[in-house]
Amino acid sequence: MRLKAVVFDLDGVITDTAHLHFLAWHAVAQEAGITIDEIFNEELKGISRMDSLVRILRHGGKEEMFNHEQRLALASRKNDLYVRSLASLNQESLLPGIRELLTEIRAANVRIGLASVSLNAPGILHALGIRQAFDFCADASRIACSKPDPEIFLAACAGLNVRPQEAIGIEDAAAGVEAINAAGMLSVGIGPGLDHAGLQLRSTRELTWKCLTDFWSSRTVLIRN
Repeated sequence: MRLKAVVFDLDGVITDTAHLHFLAWHAVAQEAGITIDEIFNEELKGISRMDSLVRILRHGGKEEMFNHEQRLALASRKNDLYVRSLASLNQESLLPGIRELLTEIRAANVRIGLASVSLNAPGILHALGIRQAFDFCADASRIACSKPDPEIFLAACAGLNVRPQEAIGIEDAAAGVEAINAAGMLSVGIGPGLDHAGLQLRSTRELTWKCLTDFWSSRTVLIRN
């Protein structure tokens, strides 16, 4: 079976906006009388905005103190702060090796997709100067279930017109790797603590086209045997 698509998560795989997310959530949490740190922020990786807010409110013991409208206001405030911070992103904000990898995937005539729950993903890709590198970006606004549900990766595969079994998904969050696995794709995890990924790498510096093709070949050989 030939590899037909590679589907990327955004934050932590293509660029690192985790600290920008943390600063925005930290400010909003403080307004709600809750303190969070960067260790807690790790739990929010790959999780949608509203699900992240619920976790923060639960962390502060205030889950019952905010109604739906108030939660929407807090989530909107967080997004406003985050979007303003995105002005600092540019073409130098790509993680190591990503630009070269996208070029090599395109040269191999393999399709490229994005499966990010960030509603700001199109603007981020534009700021990074790589929007045209992607054949299809799953629309986070149309996704009902957040990761670890496989919905967004299945949507990306459908948009690329490939079967999940013909694609590799790349993630830096445990929930994202679970979503890739549940979708029936081969999974690559970037960073520590992702032992459930089919292939675990320490950083994007190790994420090369040869690495991906070797991984694909080794797994498809196992399947055939």
